[in-house]
Amino acid sequence: MRKVTWQDRLRYQFDNTMSKGTTALIGWLVVLSALLITITSLIVVGARLSPVRDDGSSAGFMETAWISLMRAMDSGALGGDSGSFAFMTMMLINTLGGIFLVSILIGVLTSGVEGKIEELRKGRSMVIEKGHTVILGWSPQIFALLSDLIEANANQQRSCIVILADKDKVEMEDELRAKVRDTGRTHVVCRTGSPMEISDLDIVNPQEARSIIILAPEEGNPDAQVIKSLLALTNGPNRRAAPYHIVAEIREAKNMEVAQMVGKKEVELVLVGDLISRITVQTCRQSGLSVIYQELLGFSGDEIYFRKEPALAGKSFSETILAYEDTTVIGLLKDGQVRLCPPMSTEIATDDQLIVIAKDDDAIRLSTLAPPPIEQSAIQAAHTRPAQPERTLILGWNQRVLSIIRELDRYVAQGSEVHIVAEVDTGEAEIAKLAQSLTQQRITFENGDTTERDTLDRLLATPYEHIVVLSYSDLFSPQEADARTLVTLLHLRDLAARTQQTFSIVSEMMDVRNRELAEVTEADDFIVSDTLVSHVLVQISENKHLAAVFVDLFDPAGAELYLKPAEDYVKLGTPLTFYTVAEAARQRGEVAVGYRLENATDQTGLTQGVRVNPPKNQSVTFAAEDRIIVLSEQ
Repeated sequence: MRKVTWQDRLRYQFDNTMSKGTTALIGWLVVLSALLITITSLIVVGARLSPVRDDGSSAGFMETAWISLMRAMDSGALGGDSGSFAFMTMMLINTLGGIFLVSILIGVLTSGVEGKIEELRKGRSMVIEKGHTVILGWSPQIFALLSDLIEANANQQRSCIVILADKDKVEMEDELRAKVRDTGRTHVVCRTGSPMEISDLDIVNPQEARSIIILAPEEGNPDAQVIKSLLALTNGPNRRAAPYHIVAEIREAKNMEVAQMVGKKEVELVLVGDLISRITVQTCRQSGLSVIYQELLGFSGDEIYFRKEPALAGKSFSETILAYEDTTVIGLLKDGQVRLCPPMSTEIATDDQLIVIAKDDDAIRLSTLAPPPIEQSAIQAAHTRPAQPERTLILGWNQRVLSIIRELDRYVAQGSEVHIVAEVDTGEAEIAKLAQSLTQQRITFENGDTTERDTLDRLLATPYEHIVVLSYSDLFSPQEADARTLVTLLHLRDLAARTQQTFSIVSEMMDVRNRELAEVTEADDFIVSDTLVSHVLVQISENKHLAAVFVDLFDPAGAELYLKPAEDYVKLGTPLTFYTVAEAARQRGEVAVGYRLENATDQTGLTQGVRVNPPKNQSVTFAAEDRIIVLSEQ
């Protein structure tokens, strides 16, 4: 065994000191400089080599040390020295040593600054913010998410969004600058780290965050990573005592229970595939419904708010419907439970909150019109239209197709049909298995290229009421999948124009930028998956009670939005106020939310003829094909 010498111990201690970084290196240079100056000064003073002053005395140790220090720091000062040859030699030695040490010091400082810049570039410094929104994870969806958050915070003096992702900080910032160009008053901060690591989560200061959004990654097992992030947040040693407000994406329904168990009451979960499937089914059956959802879920138009109104305490829900002129009451938050379109006789308690649709929260004001101007003679007697079987064509394939068919079966009448055409080898087997569980519709499958004109010509020889164009997102890249969708849409609209057929089209777009290209096809509705999910995530992050509102709104078992014939509610061709329409719906136990005018798509304030939350004192005249938008359980 080799014996450890004192030189080994000294070298080991020196190595340990050097490993501490730039500060330790500078410290050693200071020590060496002090030793050099001290030794040379002692030699000069001890050997009486110091220059003689005008009064005949010699410089002392401190004065000599100062002269040595100046020569060590500035080699040019040596040229002005005078004295004995021995003194000049000692100053030369001091200067040469200084040149050596200062050169090393400059190199050390340069390396230290570069290291600090590199550390800052990596985005590992702690975020000192309060009331900010934290986004954990990175996916293409983040750009739509940021745009929504920026728009939601537009009325704030200053807001902050902090992103933590396992991605280079500079790369994240470059992508954000390219795709989210105007951040307004919102400050966006990027940090590099794993959303599943407790130590990395501390970097974004979640303890002071207003809300936290967890995005499911594109690769690997996304739900497992979301659940790990939930665990790291809720069980971290530095977590705050107050509950977090967390919104998280979940991809598969089987993981919902575990995620809820981990997050408890601190998390609101959004089942992405289920959400898209339900919206796709609802909008494919009702042309214009996606426009309404874009309005309610986005931040540029009317939104859903919660409002306490003490003046309405003791009144019935029926009375609140006509209590506002520029606001639509759609439900109640009662005893902590969200109830959309509750029974009209439900009494409003002091602590209850109204769920309303309004332009902004400060625009919610009670009407001064008493009584409201209602034309009772224009209201039609209530009657029920019998449900008719429907034929639906689904073009394309992805993992949501089976859930879409299951959801569709909960809406359509007995005897309905759905036909699927897609280029997948396993489609027929999966459809055959699913068919056994369907009760309302018959399902068939055909393997075919949905972008071929001959295929579409043959299919549309048989009329369909609804067509759903699904993205091949499981098989192709987002851009290639969207390209196939666009080709199919162009063929369908051309066929509709040539054959004079009438059918609604709902399509999926993986990239929101392709929506502008798709709009030239004049399709009735578009489902942009990332955009809709981003709307929902941001809305819930702004108000956690909205999670229950969306669950009720998109669930077939709850109250939903319908576009019903205007002639079922009021007389056609007669100018009347929306107060009259609201009263007609109220008498049927429904809430009138707006209307769609079939031949008024170019009118101001209308998108595809849709108007949500119109002023109730505004006059409107309905025609045969117009629709009333109502919230109803029927």
